[in-house]
Amino acid sequence: MKNKKELGFFEAYKQDPIKADLDIFGRKTDESRRGFLKKSSLLAFAALIGANIPFAANYPSGLIPAALAAVDENFKIEGKNGLLYHNDKPITAETLPQFFDSEFVKPEHFFVRNNGLAPEIKDLDPKNWKLVIDGESCLKPTTFTLEELKKKFKHYTYALTVECGGNGRGEIIPATSGTQWGVGAIACGRWTGVRVKDVLESCGIKNDAVYVGYEGIDIPLDGDASKKPISRGIPIKKALEEETLIAWAYEGADIPFMNGYPLRLVAGGFPGSVSGKWLTKLSVRNIVHDGPKMSESYKVPVNPVAPGTKVSKDTEMKIIESMPVKSVISHPITNFKMELDKTLEVRGKAWAGDLEVKEMEISIDFGETWQKATVEKPLNRLAWQSWKASVKFPQKGYYEVWARATDTNGKKQPMVLPAWNPKGYLNNSCHRVAVYVG
Repeated sequence: MKNKKELGFFEAYKQDPIKADLDIFGRKTDESRRGFLKKSSLLAFAALIGANIPFAANYPSGLIPAALAAVDENFKIEGKNGLLYHNDKPITAETLPQFFDSEFVKPEHFFVRNNGLAPEIKDLDPKNWKLVIDGESCLKPTTFTLEELKKKFKHYTYALTVECGGNGRGEIIPATSGTQWGVGAIACGRWTGVRVKDVLESCGIKNDAVYVGYEGIDIPLDGDASKKPISRGIPIKKALEEETLIAWAYEGADIPFMNGYPLRLVAGGFPGSVSGKWLTKLSVRNIVHDGPKMSESYKVPVNPVAPGTKVSKDTEMKIIESMPVKSVISHPITNFKMELDKTLEVRGKAWAGDLEVKEMEISIDFGETWQKATVEKPLNRLAWQSWKASVKFPQKGYYEVWARATDTNGKKQPMVLPAWNPKGYLNNSCHRVAVYVG
């Protein structure tokens, strides 16, 4: 890698955003591409970009400017584009924020998150696909073909939000293990299928049912097909909600291969790990499901812990259920340039797990003041919501537009970081983009 003088600072940073030498800010960012920024170093940053920072006095300690926090490298997965690559084993890739500007996420832009290896295409024949319904609390265990599911039960289409529990992990400080997601491990679109409720009730549900667990045909990373890389589940109450689907279509077409073709569970509002892909079994359990990734993963401490705490086995943990309120800016993209005296329209999406977003706000002075945005009603329960606002900037310089959502219970997104946890889950801090006004 060439030095910064040969490349220019931003080019050098893009080549290696995690380990790039940011000594101009007083330290290196080995822990996270977001890193820490000393308040006094804003002067150095302003000199670097050649722009004034009008609201520098309000800038929170501990943040690298949004201008340096984004990486925009693309990669290729068959049938996908506009994704940012993280890993290839398992495959993980997130959607770039600008692709949230459409009403719903297009199939080719739907993020990819696997815990194991995707099955072989040859093993995904919908004509021979079967779904087993069983479990201790199932009265009549039954096996359905995909065709039988389509013929026997009424079809429903709902716009449902699916978000990885670790979305935003790349901003957690101190850093935690796991995929270092930005804001793009989230998708909302119209799913078509049959309700879990209808299928389970046709098989009979015992009074002692407490959970429904799933299985798919994905393979552990070591290639041992006799094991399951993941088999999580949802409380029976969630399974029996009107919107919880056994789905075969997304946005009017077959579910994309990497997102669970030909059949998957979709439980909107809960972490995406409960919406099992390549679905072959639903088990009605009289206990909390105990499949892989249920005992230790997708849990947070019941009581808050200090950042960096090594949590012991005795620490009381709780399973993540409804995701927290959150929003994303889809326009403009970060490092946007515009002229003074022009009006900027800011657009995005917001969601709140099982709840609804009742208010959206944006800030251009690092959270010192906020102005309300217009937020639309969701298409249906558990769908995300579009929002927009118009803003004019008071003078030339470097700005960050921050977005903040409030749910129907009155909870707001935190400005910077929420409570730390050892797996880096549930980061719903404000999304922010850099804007240069000249």
